[in-house]
Amino acid sequence: MSAVSAPPSDASTTAARPEAPLTLDTAPPRTLGFRDQFALWANLGVSLMGFSGAATVLGTAGSELSFAASVTAVVAGTVIGTAMLGVAALIGARTGAPAMASLRGLFGTKLSYLPTVLNIAQCIGWGVYELMVIAMGAQAVAGTGGWRWLFVVLAGAVTTTLTIWPLGSIAVLRRYVAAAVGLAMVYFTVQLGRQGFPDPGAGNWNGFLHATDAIIAVSISFVPLAADYTRHSRTSSAAYWGTFSGYTLAQVWCYVVGLIALLQSGGDASKIFSSFTGVAAGWLFLLVLVLRETDQSFANVYSTAMSIHNLLPRVDRRLLTGGIGVLVTVLALQIQEFTDSYYNFLGLIGSVFVPLLAVLAVDYFFGAGRRGWNLDQDAPARWLMLAPWLLGFAVYQFLSPTPIAGWWTDLWTGLQSAVHFTPQEWSSASLFGFLVPALATWLLTLVRREGSAA
Repeated sequence: MSAVSAPPSDASTTAARPEAPLTLDTAPPRTLGFRDQFALWANLGVSLMGFSGAATVLGTAGSELSFAASVTAVVAGTVIGTAMLGVAALIGARTGAPAMASLRGLFGTKLSYLPTVLNIAQCIGWGVYELMVIAMGAQAVAGTGGWRWLFVVLAGAVTTTLTIWPLGSIAVLRRYVAAAVGLAMVYFTVQLGRQGFPDPGAGNWNGFLHATDAIIAVSISFVPLAADYTRHSRTSSAAYWGTFSGYTLAQVWCYVVGLIALLQSGGDASKIFSSFTGVAAGWLFLLVLVLRETDQSFANVYSTAMSIHNLLPRVDRRLLTGGIGVLVTVLALQIQEFTDSYYNFLGLIGSVFVPLLAVLAVDYFFGAGRRGWNLDQDAPARWLMLAPWLLGFAVYQFLSPTPIAGWWTDLWTGLQSAVHFTPQEWSSASLFGFLVPALATWLLTLVRREGSAA
């Protein structure tokens, strides 16, 4: 087995913290403990997009969830989604391989290129969007509608610098940034909470499961990135529990604060930052959160490079991250806003990774992974493993078609009509998109196990 899947011992951790390897065929240093993982994922769980994303939980005007129902949906969805995220983190810690390179064991090297290309596309898209959000937040702090180009360039430069020294950046997040973010969140929680807020959907729980499903999807969106960082974890338990506890705590807190700010801004997500700048010294603490947002763009740019490493394993990752950092900066300067069709495209790609995680987890813990996956450059194709993945994707789209185009939506709604199915409140695309391919993969492993024993 290649070096990418053979984790070194803790002896590799020295006084001078080693950095992530430059090529894929070099074993990763195991320098990240529980606190490092907790701080990283806690920072990733707090997002400027998370504040405005509270609107997806609250619901449409006139039929909003109650505040209690919204908070419950946030907690339930985060716990379920982050438990799934933790599985991906655990596999990364055990294999020592980046997320997309781990798929060599599931599909074989050549077939792993398909999800790799999809992940590259979504990581670049989200990287661009993060720079745009940072610029928007910086404009809110500065109280200006101008200088967008400067804020984008500065955010892109900081992002690219962080990706050159990823493990050092994570250390900075743990030592300094996490404390500053925690202080800012406490301040906004107290200041916003003391002002009070209306409860437009008092007693209303209609749409609770839909809101929960939306939060699950947010947590799972980090699945194709998790192993890129947990491969450096000292232990698998530190990877799982650091990821689960850090991200769960931060995302719940972020969305609850976002709900309060959203209600105080009259339910208008475009005015949510005014709730933060409207409190005493709010601009200062919002600035902390704006600066911290670069860890989101850092994660997207760095994971893009890790995905490309699965295609080009011997290219220096610093060249990759530098080039990708420049690319997302240029794109963010050119794009003023994303259209709904592009948001839907990113959502479609995201729906790919829910069933993929199910197949990955079951095969790793109950199938071929029990004997040790082949992660070498010449790992043979495992065509049969595509079947449960595609089945899970079909289930996801059947329950919740992504509106990327009229013909695509008509295809799935027509299929729903053909079998006389109407999506119900309980028909969670994320949960069934995970459970069905997981069951199919488990049955497949049983059949193959019986066949080999015969």
